[in-house]
Amino acid sequence: MNVPNTATYATYPSLVDRTVFITGGADGIGAAIVEEFVRQGSKVGFADINAAKGVETVERCAGSDPRHTPRFYEVDLVDINATQAAVRQAQADLGGLTVLVNNAASDERHTWEELSADDWDDRMNTNLRHYFFTIQAAAPGMIEAQNGSIINIGSSSYMMQEDFFPGYAIAKSGVEGITRTLARTFGPDNVRVNTVLPGWVATEKQLTKWWSEEGEAGTLRDQAIKRRIYPAEFAQMVLFLAADDGAACSAQQFLVDGGRR
Repeated sequence: MNVPNTATYATYPSLVDRTVFITGGADGIGAAIVEEFVRQGSKVGFADINAAKGVETVERCAGSDPRHTPRFYEVDLVDINATQAAVRQAQADLGGLTVLVNNAASDERHTWEELSADDWDDRMNTNLRHYFFTIQAAAPGMIEAQNGSIINIGSSSYMMQEDFFPGYAIAKSGVEGITRTLARTFGPDNVRVNTVLPGWVATEKQLTKWWSEEGEAGTLRDQAIKRRIYPAEFAQMVLFLAADDGAACSAQQFLVDGGRR
């Protein structure tokens, strides 16, 4: 089945000129989120370690709407000082930040037997730690503005009890702890925190590195919707939570998985 027609998606007036920072925005789900915010007319900055893919995403967005070309920040998100510096630079470049999307992650396959202590630290640092510290850098401006939406991208993998990347799945389960804790902390200042969890989303990486006929058959068997889920579809839930339309939503999980869970 083809990627759904984005012309049928909602347009959110409140997202025009809204300032947005996205981690892991160079490719995959993150790039789709960048592109969908650009289509809404938002002011977008995104960070990623992959410079080549980051430039491609900027050029693709500039080709579709040169008025809203996003800013790319080349950052290794494991480096917390550099990550927080990128957030502060984006605040300066964009005129503040009212939306933060924590997306960057790595779902490299591994077994529990082979996971060393160094590997464990790497999985936590890559998939969880920077979520908290990007929030630490971005939240003060949101609190001052008395307006903000923090959207943490989780994973349904730990709910599905998938065991082919335990370090990743365990780290992703921690994302919900960040969301639930900080939603309570920031709520009085009108800053919302939510988690959006993808199921199996048909990104280029998933299709080239991890796809198999058997795996896709099992996914479609378990899903209520019997087709692939695409990155642009996933991004629509992120847009809703960033827009004023999602203003009453906080401390929640939103699954975008075709009804698999």
